[in-house]
Amino acid sequence: MSFTTQDSSYMARAIQLARKGWFTTRTNPRVGCVLVKDEQIIGEGWHEKPGFAHAEINALNRAGDNARGATAYVTLEPCAHHGKTGPCAEALVEAGVVKVVSAMLDPNPLVSGKGMQILQNAGIEVEHGLMREQAEQLNLGFIKRMTTGLPRVVVKIGMSLDGRTAMASGESQWITGTDARRDVQRLRAESGAVITGSGTVVIDDPSMNVRESAYIANPHFAQPIRVIIDSQNIVEPNAKIFSNEGHCWLVSGHLSEKDYPANVEQKTVALLPGKDKISHHKIDLKALLMLLAETGVNDVLIEAGSGLVGAFIEQEMVDELVVYMAPKLMGSAARPMVQLPLETMQQNIELTLGNIRQIGNDLRLNYYFKKA
Repeated sequence: MSFTTQDSSYMARAIQLARKGWFTTRTNPRVGCVLVKDEQIIGEGWHEKPGFAHAEINALNRAGDNARGATAYVTLEPCAHHGKTGPCAEALVEAGVVKVVSAMLDPNPLVSGKGMQILQNAGIEVEHGLMREQAEQLNLGFIKRMTTGLPRVVVKIGMSLDGRTAMASGESQWITGTDARRDVQRLRAESGAVITGSGTVVIDDPSMNVRESAYIANPHFAQPIRVIIDSQNIVEPNAKIFSNEGHCWLVSGHLSEKDYPANVEQKTVALLPGKDKISHHKIDLKALLMLLAETGVNDVLIEAGSGLVGAFIEQEMVDELVVYMAPKLMGSAARPMVQLPLETMQQNIELTLGNIRQIGNDLRLNYYFKKA
């Protein structure tokens, strides 16, 4: 389809609006909407939080009766189903919009195209595909969950220049500087769940919550689920990770009889067939991720030791690797970045470098797994 420069500018604005919900839409996609009439923007909106009005409804409310005869630019196909809110496609029809331009169709194969069909059946002109790639970047996790049943998985690693993530004793605080740790707060804030292992909890006693005021001051912000994989049932109820606001999952192959706080929910996940039942990283990680996806988690952040990180990579569950590299040398006795049972060069796992950025005195490197 042929789009004009003006069309692109309106869609760019819709994408900018969608980003306002970056840390708050959680289980829902990030969506922005711009209503245009006589080459003037008459209404704007974005989705703020699950259960709240969608972007199209917010834009229509701002435009009021003036929406009749307008064109809507939406970053995602208007929804066609009844959930906590009504179908946006029907609302656009009732408002008298004459044209709808969406950047992309709904990625859910059971829904895709139905919203556009409602609009077409009502005589509304529809187009899609304008700035599709930019719109997809808004919702990589949502797209993956809708098309595969799995959330998008990002692994965060803080390491020294010689590729070490902890001393031989397990000591790892702090490898990177304060600026890098602040950047990790952003990664947590944009995630629906943060996964770690029992070893990290026992040795470091981390909080694993979002503490930066820039995020938690938003009344729509909710803490990500803190997920602890603890097959050996060694995590105690007084661990700091349980003491903060937000929901926690304690994941094992069997339930523990310990008395955990009220915000802790024990989850049983099957162990991989034929694997050692003692090691925490032998849990079927795909089954865990599917369980998270079923609750609506789009994006998962892994902050764990080299064993658990290696297990996620080995089971091909990782989409992106975010490495914070500190200008330090920790020596050959220190623990490696990741534990992987590779023996030959043919077994190496090749990644694609996305970008490099200096964060304080450290470097942040974003890598993508070729399968993704």
